[in-house]
Amino acid sequence: MTHAVSVVIPVFNAEKYFVECFDSLLNQTFQDYEVVVVNDCSTDSSRQIAESYVEKFGERLRIFDNEQNLGPGGTRNKGLQVSRGEYVFFLDADDLILPDGLENLFRLAKTFDADVLNLTGCYIMSNDGQETILQPARKIAVEEPLIDVDKDWRMINLIRNNFRWAPWRKFTRRNFLIDNELFFPEKIRRAEDVMWTHAVWFFAKKIVHVPLAIYFHRKALPGERGDRSLYSEVKFRTVTIVHAVEWLNKIINRSPFFEANPQYRYPMIKHIAERFFMIILRLVPAISSAELYDLLREEFEKNSAAYNPADVLPVLCTLMVEYQKRMLKNVTDDDRRKLKKILKQEKKS
Repeated sequence: MTHAVSVVIPVFNAEKYFVECFDSLLNQTFQDYEVVVVNDCSTDSSRQIAESYVEKFGERLRIFDNEQNLGPGGTRNKGLQVSRGEYVFFLDADDLILPDGLENLFRLAKTFDADVLNLTGCYIMSNDGQETILQPARKIAVEEPLIDVDKDWRMINLIRNNFRWAPWRKFTRRNFLIDNELFFPEKIRRAEDVMWTHAVWFFAKKIVHVPLAIYFHRKALPGERGDRSLYSEVKFRTVTIVHAVEWLNKIINRSPFFEANPQYRYPMIKHIAERFFMIILRLVPAISSAELYDLLREEFEKNSAAYNPADVLPVLCTLMVEYQKRMLKNVTDDDRRKLKKILKQEKKS
């Protein structure tokens, strides 16, 4: 059996919000959809809650379990692979969708024959669900559907960070994703949505940007998504740069657009490296270029077979010099000593 839409829900310890999420799907005015729940080794009652909805959804609800924790990217990949709909929509287990959401998404996708609908608007919801605000688009704000078939325009706006990245902002033709092997990077546990959006944008022939706000995204409380020590966070973000560049290179290497337009390759790699690199410097503005370079070199050497160092190292060295000058202006010698002491102690532990 196939459906018009597959709603894929990755789940990890979402018992506080899962009922609201399911109820928002039950209330849809459009009924030709299936729900694919992938349980990512939850330790709470998330799976039991999903099971309690089997009778309400009938054969339209299927539940799968990961044998080991894969994170959001790997869990979405599994859901995509087992889905059977013409279109795929990723819904987070703590979020909600308006009753006419799927109906409007499917109608617009069929009307424009789009590979991807990109939702430029959404509602940001407080953790308790009592307050919502409409979050505007970045610089790609539209008052009516904008048909995007110009990849030069698209690449320029990608590099300028003018798009938002969340998977639930995309309503995507399933065969387009499967045929082009556009899966989430599983080595990247945070910002996997950024990387996946780039890959989708590289390959899509037609994207339609629509001013449709049908999604309520719940803002996480501090600590809900995990806290790390300062050193662990720097190390984690450094590893993310390595895997992001590794993964991006693989996607670029099999993209017909980049083969025909090699002038975009270096700017795209610089754009991705810069995005993650800036997060590290914001975390630890007092870390020295030499210390950061050692971390980067250590991680890149582990993955040296997966990328071309000539594409990456010049970018990182330039960024280190350029941005540290800016960020160190207001950092005192005392700040530096304190941060270095913290990093040294955490590294030992």
